Amino acid sequence: MATSKNAKGPSMIETFQEFKETKNIDRTTLVSVLEESFRNVIAKMFGSDENYDVIVNPDKGDFEIHRNRIVVADGEVQDENKEIALSEAQKIEPDYEIGEEVSEEVEFQKFGRRAILNLRQTLASKILELEHDSLYQKYKDKVGQIVSAEVYQIWKREVLLIDDEGNELHLPKGEQIPADNYHKGETIRAIVKEVQNENNNPRIILSRTSNQFLERLLEAEVPEINDGLITIRRIARMPGERAKVAVESYDDRIDPVGACVGVKGSRVHGIVREMCNENIDVINFSNNTQLFIQRALSPAKVTSITLNPEEHKAEVYLQPEEVSLAIGKGGLNIKLASMLTEYTIDVFRVVNENEADEDIYLDEFADEIDQWIIDSIKAIGLDTAKSVLNAPREMLIEKADLEEETVDHVIEVLKAEFE
Repeated sequence: MATSKNAKGPSMIETFQEFKETKNIDRTTLVSVLEESFRNVIAKMFGSDENYDVIVNPDKGDFEIHRNRIVVADGEVQDENKEIALSEAQKIEPDYEIGEEVSEEVEFQKFGRRAILNLRQTLASKILELEHDSLYQKYKDKVGQIVSAEVYQIWKREVLLIDDEGNELHLPKGEQIPADNYHKGETIRAIVKEVQNENNNPRIILSRTSNQFLERLLEAEVPEINDGLITIRRIARMPGERAKVAVESYDDRIDPVGACVGVKGSRVHGIVREMCNENIDVINFSNNTQLFIQRALSPAKVTSITLNPEEHKAEVYLQPEEVSLAIGKGGLNIKLASMLTEYTIDVFRVVNENEADEDIYLDEFADEIDQWIIDSIKAIGLDTAKSVLNAPREMLIEKADLEEETVDHVIEVLKAEFE
């Protein structure tokens, strides 16, 4: 970036050209930054840059600096930066007169080593600022979208990825699917969760556990969702294990569940693989809360539901053989159903009237079960032996806050009474 007199210049314009191509900074902005940087250095040296013209020519890859001074009589120069003696001016052009303006090109290198160093530091600072601004804006517009990037470094708390422009992206441990196993150089997909920008230093955070990640994958695989014919109403996920998705179609001719799953599961197979074999249940959404809870507990068949809308609680009654299906392995099915419906769901076995008549109050077992255990169970609304036996084991452990061995002992004692 120089005139023919400045041998140092070309490397600068090459640096800017390269920067433009890799960071997508427009040429006009670069030229503006270059001019501003020159002016900053000149202003530091002389107190003002107002009598200088800086001309940057990106097409030719050079620049010119012109200093403008007023001609004064010999011996009357007070500011050498803004004034020039008549005799000196006439060496440039013989016909200059007092009061006229002299414009002459100056070589930046003649300002000295300190000025050149100053310019480089100013440029580096401005370029870094532009780079950060560009990166922030680019990824701020991509929040909620899926991006692909290459694994560059694997650490205990996060994985560092590099996009195709060399920008660093961060995938924290908490945003990784537990079964994810990364290898340097492989390409992975994730959603842009947020862009932090502390001290103008952008940090792009990715996620593979976000509900939006599954939502975007479904949009890509199911054209009807992308076209707006099917709407994803709610998503509940236990990343890497299981997910429930509630969908709805406003067109009676379209089966939203069938469209999302595809023939023999063809549309979800790719998503399941992407999410480390996370099992995906797709159900029809309903504004009817009872019906929605019933569908959310699938594959279990519900006998009846009692709702408490004010507290967002639901008591669900099922035949004994359906209870384990409703709860699911490790309580996963009922947890996801609660997350999806936004209702706390308690599951109970259906008891016929004859069995209910033969029930016994828990307090009568005080000689075999510690009173504090009985009180803990009664505190969650279970007062009789049958009510405890009809409640899921997992619910007793979690809600009564009892050890598994304790619950098993209670169940064993109560069962023995009825055998």
